[in-house]
Amino acid sequence: MGGILGWAVLGLVAGAIAKMIYPGAQGGGMIATMVLGIVGAFVGGTLYTLITTKTFAIGAITGAALIPSLIFAVLGSMVAIFLWGLVTKNA
Repeated sequence: MGGILGWAVLGLVAGAIAKMIYPGAQGGGMIATMVLGIVGAFVGGTLYTLITTKTFAIGAITGAALIPSLIFAVLGSMVAIFLWGLVTKNA
């Protein structure tokens, strides 16, 4: 449970960072940014865990893994923003 809550909090931060980095206007408000950030963090976190541990699970955020986790979460959030733009025709 702690890992999921950690990824959700990280997703909020990652969504805000991804929205600042992603070029162009994405539309959507703060709620959409938070949701896409959380989705991106789960996707990015799962990929990070898969790459580093070779297991398919959502990884927990721990001291040394925080920076790589944040990077993967931001990248995952950017992908989520891009895909949301394709779905809503705003990309």
